[in-house]
Amino acid sequence: MRRLDRQVTDPVLIRRILDTAKVGRMGMIDMGDQEEGEEPRPYVVPRHYGYVWEGQELILYMHGAKEGRTPDVLSKNDRVFIEIESDTELISGGDVACRYGANYASIMGDGVCRILEDPQEKIRGLNCLMKLQTGREFPITAAMADSVNVYEITVPVISCKMRKK
Repeated sequence: MRRLDRQVTDPVLIRRILDTAKVGRMGMIDMGDQEEGEEPRPYVVPRHYGYVWEGQELILYMHGAKEGRTPDVLSKNDRVFIEIESDTELISGGDVACRYGANYASIMGDGVCRILEDPQEKIRGLNCLMKLQTGREFPITAAMADSVNVYEITVPVISCKMRKK
């Protein structure tokens, strides 16, 4: 990290950012159809999430359709990059464009994504997601969990930065 003055290591602040943001971006590398000569290219999707900590590792849960580009991409390459931000606010520079800036809090990290298959794991992930998003718990059945993909993203090391007034 270049700007160490903005680095955040306080677990309480990191949790506050995660609790506030609600939407994270999952970046992937779409390997394309190599037999057709397609080049790998980046692919990023915004998703609602829930999270837990397992030791020092951040575990994110996201969900999406069972068919489509995301599961296709992840079936070829399970490496992902996550980005989450909150507290964004423009800082005015008046009449000088180069004096503008922004307040923000951000979390980023490399991870590995696993598409959950076990119904109980999927239910746990969906419960985690719904609790963060709504503050409530919901009954989620195995049939409900089976209707979506649940992504478990393990992020062993995160980078967290904050710029505030």
